[in-house]
Amino acid sequence: MYSLRNADAQLRNYIIRHALPEIYEALLCGLCIMRPEDPLLFLEEAIKRLMEMEKGQSYLLWDILIDESVRPKIKPTTESYLEYLFGQDEAQLLSPELFVKAYAFYGTNLQRKCFEAWVKYCLRRKNQRADMQHKTALAQQHYNLGQFQLIVLNWNAWVKFRKQQHSQAAAKIQNTFSKAVLRIVLKAWHLEAQDSRKTRVYFERLKRGELEEHHHLQPAPPQDASDEVSQLPLRAALKIFSYVNIVDLARCAQVCQSWKVLTQTSSLWSTINFSAVRQKIQDKTVVNILQKCRPYVVRLNFRHCSLYWPCFKSIGVCRNLQDLNLSECQGVDDESVRVISEGCSALLYLNLSYTDITIGTLRILSRCFQNLQYLSLAYCRKFTDKGLQYLATGKGCRKLIYLDLSGCTQISIEGFRFIADGCSKLQHLKINDMITLTDSCVLPLTEQCQQLTSISLLGSPHLSDIAFKALAQGKKITKIRIEGNNWITDSSLKSFSKHCLHLSHIYVADCQKITDHGLKALASMKNILVLNVADCIRISDPGVRHFLEGSSGLKIRELNLTNCVRISDISLLRIAQRCHSLTYLNLRYCENVTDSGIELLGNMQSLISIDLSGTNISDQGLAALGTRGKIKELIVSECLGITDMGMKKFCQQVKELEQLDVSHCLKVTNRSMKTVAFCCQKLTALGIAGCPKMTDLSIQYISGVCHYLHILDISGCIHLTDRSLKYLWKGCKQLRILKMLYCRSITKSAVSKAEPRVDKLEYSNDDPPPWFGYNQKGKFLNSISENEQNHEAGPNHQDRLLFSAITENV
Repeated sequence: MYSLRNADAQLRNYIIRHALPEIYEALLCGLCIMRPEDPLLFLEEAIKRLMEMEKGQSYLLWDILIDESVRPKIKPTTESYLEYLFGQDEAQLLSPELFVKAYAFYGTNLQRKCFEAWVKYCLRRKNQRADMQHKTALAQQHYNLGQFQLIVLNWNAWVKFRKQQHSQAAAKIQNTFSKAVLRIVLKAWHLEAQDSRKTRVYFERLKRGELEEHHHLQPAPPQDASDEVSQLPLRAALKIFSYVNIVDLARCAQVCQSWKVLTQTSSLWSTINFSAVRQKIQDKTVVNILQKCRPYVVRLNFRHCSLYWPCFKSIGVCRNLQDLNLSECQGVDDESVRVISEGCSALLYLNLSYTDITIGTLRILSRCFQNLQYLSLAYCRKFTDKGLQYLATGKGCRKLIYLDLSGCTQISIEGFRFIADGCSKLQHLKINDMITLTDSCVLPLTEQCQQLTSISLLGSPHLSDIAFKALAQGKKITKIRIEGNNWITDSSLKSFSKHCLHLSHIYVADCQKITDHGLKALASMKNILVLNVADCIRISDPGVRHFLEGSSGLKIRELNLTNCVRISDISLLRIAQRCHSLTYLNLRYCENVTDSGIELLGNMQSLISIDLSGTNISDQGLAALGTRGKIKELIVSECLGITDMGMKKFCQQVKELEQLDVSHCLKVTNRSMKTVAFCCQKLTALGIAGCPKMTDLSIQYISGVCHYLHILDISGCIHLTDRSLKYLWKGCKQLRILKMLYCRSITKSAVSKAEPRVDKLEYSNDDPPPWFGYNQKGKFLNSISENEQNHEAGPNHQDRLLFSAITENV
């Protein structure tokens, strides 16, 4: 067979149209592979088979006449081996597509080889860099080690040098300190000796009657005395001036140039208390002070002040104000609060108790004071539930953690629901004196306010165990105060002991259904520090014993058993044995307590305050109570068994006494006050109300030595005259509260002169009421003998000499 490349075109078309190459290829491939015995017969059958097939080149494959068992598995590299033989140029000649494929194939191979070479190069470079980094790290480590060794050597040498310097400096400082301490000790000893000598001379002159009214109780300082305050460190001097009110601070500024500079320090004017000087200062002065100090004023107290429009504008310009107290201020209304809100957006503490605010103020609070945390609306009765709704809607006061709604009896259940919805972050809630408060009011608060830690419900008689058990579900409660509720029972205390494991303060005064079982339930609690069960008359010794033997017995600090009439010396024995941390104890009107039990309390190291009013204590128990000498507050009012001898023994042991109340101790006389003046010179509060044997001599004793006295109650001391007030103004210049009820011998003119000198003064010249136990002349109405009355009736000079002779060894 020869090539037909150059054949006629008609012949070529004929060959292509009838697929002659494919037929020949299929016949030859089948014949070569099958290798039959009779080739002609095989070709005849193959041609018949091809004639039976449908016409079309797609069926004429080269292996169509080969059986499946012997069919080759190899694909042909070209479409037909016979195309070249028959000369079909269109399939054999090279086309552009084949060139593109060949070029793509060549490019791909070349790219792959380049990529593989590039990967090898990158790996080699990477290995080289890693090796170099490793070597660099080793070199850096070696260098750092060398530098560290050098630094350690230098540091060691420097430390040795500094230690030597420190030892030398410490020796010099110790020497200087020892000399300074010695000088201070000698100076203090010298001052103490001078003070003792002056006190002794004063009482000697007083006993001889040489001290008259025109003599000063204290010697005036020398004219050439140096200014010790200006020589103090700045921090110490400012601390001293911080205890001075603003009126006295202005006066201090006029003393000298150095004091003027000190009093103008901004830290002294960051907290301004206008309430303490409300009777001495005018609105114009308030405005001038606020205008001058507005950049650094942080706290303002206007309690009990009468404010007008210029004052409110001045408050509004204090941009940094955080604490504002407007309690019981006349003139506070919605418009004044609006003026304040325009400038004091950073306010955190706001007290509006006892004011005439309405729902308009609450609307302003919710809009302007969004950072408010402490709010008091106690006894504000002109707003309604609608005002509380403002706190819950919009932006509101969402950050409130303290809220006082005491006395707001107009609030209904809806109001408390608004509070619960809007103030869910509340931690401290006071709802005292709410006779309209019911369980339905408290339940929404317990459901929404899960952060409550303390709640006060004094004077809410209609709450039952349902409300208190719901409160107990708040496991974060640490303080609970309840008073005057006859519905609460021991089951509520059991719920608190079960759920409130962090409860530390329990106040359940005047709850008549609380019994020993309630105290027994509280015995399992481990963190109780304060327990007040005053006027719970069903509590007796077994209940106290169970509680004190529990986990809190060793931790409790304050215990109030007022009017628990079933308490006896057995409970005091348990208290003395278990309560090693007890600092305050109240046994007022516990009639079964005797001297034997009180003697046990005298051995307690931590006890500093005790109230034994209305008990059967006598001189023996009082003397034993002062054994440790750590009592700072003693209240023994209405203790008829106490006499001057008991007071003498007690005061001689307790030199640090600060508060003393012997009111209505009918046997206490001037001799007791002389002992108190000698021994307890740090006294700050004194009550001698209802002591008919007290005279002006007692006040003269006290005012001569007790210069730190702040509170004095002389009500019912019918023999005190105007001379007593003169003694007080000369000796007790820090006096702030003075009570003079039923003082018939003190004139109104003397009282009017005394009124500007104190913050609070109570006075009446009426006859003593019958429950005082004596009449207007000082004669006892009950069991005091006539001889004793005559012995103490008239405060004349002979009585003074007799008292001095008896107590000359004090």
